[in-house]
Amino acid sequence: MTSGTAPSADFDSLYRDMRAAHLYPLWQIERDLLTEHPMPRAIPWLWRAAEMYPLGERAIRAVPLDRGGERRVLSLGNPGLRGAPYAAGTLWGALQCLGPGETAPAHRHTPGAIRFVLTGTGVWTTVNGDRCDMGPGDLVLTPSWFWHDHTNSGDQNMFWFDGLDLPMVEALDAVFYEQYSDYTQLAGERNKSERAFAGSPARYRAGAAGVAGSEPSPLLVYRWQDTSAELNRLAREQPEAAIVSTVFANPATGASVLPTLSCSMHRLSGGRRTPVLRRTGNSIFVVFRGSGSSAVGGTRLDWADGDMLVVPSWAPAEHWSDAGADLFELSDAPVLRALGLYREEKTP
Repeated sequence: MTSGTAPSADFDSLYRDMRAAHLYPLWQIERDLLTEHPMPRAIPWLWRAAEMYPLGERAIRAVPLDRGGERRVLSLGNPGLRGAPYAAGTLWGALQCLGPGETAPAHRHTPGAIRFVLTGTGVWTTVNGDRCDMGPGDLVLTPSWFWHDHTNSGDQNMFWFDGLDLPMVEALDAVFYEQYSDYTQLAGERNKSERAFAGSPARYRAGAAGVAGSEPSPLLVYRWQDTSAELNRLAREQPEAAIVSTVFANPATGASVLPTLSCSMHRLSGGRRTPVLRRTGNSIFVVFRGSGSSAVGGTRLDWADGDMLVVPSWAPAEHWSDAGADLFELSDAPVLRALGLYREEKTP
C-alpha cells in the first residue's frame, strides 16, 4: 500500500458514518455543484395553443370555481423538472381559463403575478380594489400580497397567460397565502391606476431585460394599444433591426414592473433572424401574434399564435419569422441583476 493512502475499508466506514450524520464529502460532489456555466434542469420546450385551448375549454365545462378550487389554471410543466408544475426553475407559467359569467374568488399571496391577456373580452381583474379591465394584449399586475379576483361579464371564454415567481419564492421558504373575507372584493374606482399614469412615457423603457427595483409598479395595467404604438415607434427608428423590444416599466422609478419579474414585448421583422443571445436567468415567451421559429440551446421550436416556450438560463436563443410576429416575455432578470449575477453574451 502506498504511503499516505488509507485502506478502502477506512473510506467505506468514513462515508457510511458521514451519511448517518447527514454530511456530504465536498471533494466528491464539488464538480456537480460548481459548474463552469449554469446547468439548469429545465430544458427548451414549447406548449402549443392547439393543445392547451381545447383542454382549457374542457376544464371550463368540467371544473367549477369555488373556494375549494379558486383558479382554473393549466400549469406549464417542464419535462426537465421531474414532475414539478413549473415552466423553469424560477418561473411559473400557465394558461388561465374563465368562462362566461364566472368569477374567480379573491385571495392574495406573496408570490408576485402578472396576467397577459390572449383572447376574450368583458373580463376585469380587481387588484386591491382597483377594477382593471382586460383585453387581448393587455398586461395586468397583481403584485406580492395584493388582493385580486377575476370576473367574466361577457358571453365567451377568456384565456390569459399567468406568470408568477412562485418557484423562486418557494425556494426562499417565503410563501404565504390568504383568502379574502368575502368571495370578491368591493371594487372601487375603475382603472384608477391607469388614469393616474395615462400617457406617461415612463411606462416603457428601451431594451429587453428588466432593471432591478424594490417596489412594484403603481400602474397595474398596460394597454396593448400603447405597447403596440411604442413598438411601432422603435421600428421606425431602427428600420434595419431584426427585432425591437420594449420593457414594461414602473413609471415612478423606471425599474421592472415587479421586484422579481421583468415583462417585455418584442416585435420581429419578417424574414430576419435575431442575434443569438444567451443570458443568466430563465424566460418564458408567449406568442401574441404571428408565427415563426426559435433555436434554443440547439433545439428548434416552431411556434404560432398562443404558443408558449421557455428559454432556460444560459441557453443560446435566436428567433425568426417570415411575416413578423409579436412575442411577450416574462423573465427573472431583476433578481439576477439585484444579486450581481446577471450576465449576457450576444452573437450577431
